[in-house]
Amino acid sequence: MLNSRPYTAEHAKSGLDAAFPEIETWPNQFPGYEIVVHDPEFTSVCPKTGLPDFASIHISYMPDLHCLELKSLKEYLQSYRNLGIFQENIVNRILEDIVRSARPIWAEVKGDFRPRGGISTVVVARWPRPENGPARVTGERESMASEP
Repeated sequence: MLNSRPYTAEHAKSGLDAAFPEIETWPNQFPGYEIVVHDPEFTSVCPKTGLPDFASIHISYMPDLHCLELKSLKEYLQSYRNLGIFQENIVNRILEDIVRSARPIWAEVKGDFRPRGGISTVVVARWPRPENGPARVTGERESMASEP
């Protein structure tokens, strides 16, 4: 095994507090349509092993008042290149940053990560988030972990 040390809370949080370039927007001119953006050359780094991760990132959203400006989105996505961050966190962080920037009616981010060790991963995050989200949102995870 390349790296036999156990996963830690630091691994889990790695990259989530990183500063990223701002995703700029421009005023939307039309209602009720979908925009799909695809980055087939996305790269990042596994925070535990240091090995590169390669993915296709698919962003779909219905704009409300603002559309994502593509050059700034490209620069934003490229800022993950040397960042140690888990695949699941990448997709959710991209979604949160897109929602914060453009305030779409709805959005979906899908990360289709290339196989490593024979296993590929597809992570999909949607906004608005489901109402019955993870326990960490309500602070119940710690108490749930201590229950028998």
